[in-house]
Amino acid sequence: MHITKAVTFWGNGLYICGELLTMKAIRFYFGLLFYLCHCLQASDNGPKSVGFSEHVAPIIFNNCTSCHRPGESAPFSLRNYGEVKKRGRLIARVTVDKVMPPWHAESADYEFEGQRLLTDKQISIIGAWVNQGMKEGNTEKLPQMPAFTKGWQLGEPDLVLTMKEEYPVPAVGRDVYRSFVIPLDFKKDKWIKAIEFIPSSPEVVHHSLFRYDTLGWARKLDSRSKTPGFTGMGEGEVLGPRSLGGWGVGGRAKFLPGGLAYRLPSGADFIMDMHFHLSGKPEKELSKVGIYFADNPPKEVFTGIQMPPEFGALSRVSIPPGDSNYTIEDSFVLPVDLEAFSVSPHAHYLGKEMKMTATFKNGDTKTLLWIKNWDFSWQEQYNYKDFISLPKGTRLDTKIVWDNSAENPNNPHDPPRRVSWGLQSSEEMGSVIVLVKPRNEEEMEVLHRALKKHAGEHYRLRNPPRSSFRDKLKNLFRGSNKKDG
Repeated sequence: MHITKAVTFWGNGLYICGELLTMKAIRFYFGLLFYLCHCLQASDNGPKSVGFSEHVAPIIFNNCTSCHRPGESAPFSLRNYGEVKKRGRLIARVTVDKVMPPWHAESADYEFEGQRLLTDKQISIIGAWVNQGMKEGNTEKLPQMPAFTKGWQLGEPDLVLTMKEEYPVPAVGRDVYRSFVIPLDFKKDKWIKAIEFIPSSPEVVHHSLFRYDTLGWARKLDSRSKTPGFTGMGEGEVLGPRSLGGWGVGGRAKFLPGGLAYRLPSGADFIMDMHFHLSGKPEKELSKVGIYFADNPPKEVFTGIQMPPEFGALSRVSIPPGDSNYTIEDSFVLPVDLEAFSVSPHAHYLGKEMKMTATFKNGDTKTLLWIKNWDFSWQEQYNYKDFISLPKGTRLDTKIVWDNSAENPNNPHDPPRRVSWGLQSSEEMGSVIVLVKPRNEEEMEVLHRALKKHAGEHYRLRNPPRSSFRDKLKNLFRGSNKKDG
């Protein structure tokens, strides 16, 4: 008999198979049902008796310990039974809520490299271990701790660059944007396949962008300042397509795939554009970067497609107070055949959701990136496991959503106020950047021209022209003539 027919409610009673049950019987049946469900879950999701050594340790060691160990970003260690047991209930809670391990990128169509995701079975095992009293289990089955790299995560760099002197970060005030130049003296071009960034005060460094300057303008701006570095993120004549990548809080250094590399011209100086998010106490920052050179120049070139353009600056972001779903969308049709290999989102505290999709000529739509719950503290770059083919004519669609309501626990304003585009963390911006390489290098210029045109079109769409005084007079006279006629 179907359960919907077997169990019915009528008045104040519960009938099963047509018979009115007493409260004692009701408790018995529900208890039996709960037990059966528990048994089914245990059989499907993990062992009935859970021990740390044989069941929990492999999950923790392979998914948590890389960050939760001395010298890394996590606030406590998870290297052995005692350390994990101490935080057991917390671990169970944050894994069920999928707050940890921290991973926000989703795609039903493509797999990301190094995904930090626990399966439902793994989450169930941790929960069962906690509920069963967090037993140590059979120590003979304890797996060996993975071999973690000490210091530089990508191995010993070919070149280590350090800021010339410490920069004093104030305790309070507005966010600080500062650029630091490190003179180089290379006699010939170099090619960079990876840059690893290590801040001395990670509590205050939100992100850093790397560039080069071949004109000496960065040195001049630096020499005019009384304190190390110079104001801004890309000030003066050092702007331009001279990017060498960057690092954001929560991110990890990665090698460019497929033999790709950034060009560092001879005679160039290295620049670190840094965003300091103040912590309430004074800090001193002395960042360093490790540079990994490619043995040979790359055979292919790459660039980024940013949607909406300029981190949303051209969109005239203006989020009203109380709006929990302020949305900006952008679309771009690819003018050439491309292959995507990485995607990175960006927003500030009010960020809520980000999504980029690719719609092919045949009508199929695939998700390149979907972040359903944005976290300002994790500004990662996500590399795809394989290159993704994006043929000419493919339409990229991007949606950015912000939450400026009082219900947003990350809202920096209490009560909420109108928030516009700006560099400060209390202001907003938002975009998704997908890194791509053209199938034919000769078509890179075609792509750049199309992107420039698209930026202008997006701006005009978001900023319709205002009527001039002359236009208003013409309209006024037209109205008068119609009345006279």
